[in-house]
Amino acid sequence: MVARARELIPMLRERAPKTEELRRLPPETERELHDRGLFRILQPRRVGGSELDYVALVDCADALGQGDASVAWNFANLASHHWMLGMFAPEAQDTVWNENPGTLIASSFVFPAGRARRAEGGYLLNGHWPFSSGVESCEWNMLASIIETDDEADGIEYRLFLLNRRDYRINDTWNATGLGGTGSNDVQVTDVFVPQHMTIAVSDLAGGPTPGSAVNPNALYALPVFSLFPYVLSGVGLGNAQACLDDYVEIARHRASTYNRAKLGDMQTTQIKIAEASAKIDAARLIMRTNCIEVLADVRHGHVPNIAAKTKLRRDGAFSVNLCTDAVSLLFTASGARSLFTSGALQRQFRDAHAVNSHLAFNFDAAGTNYGRVALGLPSENLTL
Repeated sequence: MVARARELIPMLRERAPKTEELRRLPPETERELHDRGLFRILQPRRVGGSELDYVALVDCADALGQGDASVAWNFANLASHHWMLGMFAPEAQDTVWNENPGTLIASSFVFPAGRARRAEGGYLLNGHWPFSSGVESCEWNMLASIIETDDEADGIEYRLFLLNRRDYRINDTWNATGLGGTGSNDVQVTDVFVPQHMTIAVSDLAGGPTPGSAVNPNALYALPVFSLFPYVLSGVGLGNAQACLDDYVEIARHRASTYNRAKLGDMQTTQIKIAEASAKIDAARLIMRTNCIEVLADVRHGHVPNIAAKTKLRRDGAFSVNLCTDAVSLLFTASGARSLFTSGALQRQFRDAHAVNSHLAFNFDAAGTNYGRVALGLPSENLTL
């Protein structure tokens, strides 16, 4: 699958300006991802998916991100939802996959954006969610909501709701300086009834058996979803940074300074910046892949990560993407005024890097604070872990 993703890199790079102009995946790009089976890498084999290990999501996003970060972002988002659907009740899986096993599912996991109240046989859902990436390509959507109750003593319950496209409205809002081709538009829902089996409690996704385990016994579908949330998208920042580094090295091999004609590759400052950026990227890749591999191995042996391990996963996910963003910023600065031209890829890589880093999952202040709290014996502030 990584090889299939890598085959697309030259085409994705060529098509990147068009993707950004469209503000969503071009139909031909979407079809190429479908044809190569990339959207289905984490989908259960019983419905035709590849059921690969979780680290494949990082590896394939890394490869696609070396072509176009917007494409990698949509790929990773949409592929991860097949994985998550494998944890829903079997009836929900059948509702979606019996109709079309290759269908795409969008999401918005902004819990405060939704309000749901219990009703007979399910829930009545309302809300207005931002950042539903790739939503125009999808027939389904996973929307996060808080459950409203009349008694505050009931506590806060977080739940995900699976809706068909006919039950929500898409608002065209995505005009962004980075990840411009992701089509991360808003979604609005008004008084929609969602059956119980088309929902899942976040507490059921904390690691260990899920409602879907009866039909999908692979440990892949027993991973702690929101603890691993950063790694759904971390490969995007990784691939984007790798492309930026590769481009910079290629340019430095041949380019001379505009002012004194000195060859850039002969300058010690150029050599040091290549070393520093590559070290950050290599370290980020090692952190991302190691964590994904180790947590799946633990779950296979029946060990669900405790809260300390979960906050470490979130800490490392944010830290590793921050390393990638630092590497891109370093190379952008080192490239001088030439990096400002919109005809080049570097300005887009810089914008995309910072757009990736703006996701809450990569906010190190938030992840670091929560890790520090737990390390000091205080309760976690992240109620989804």
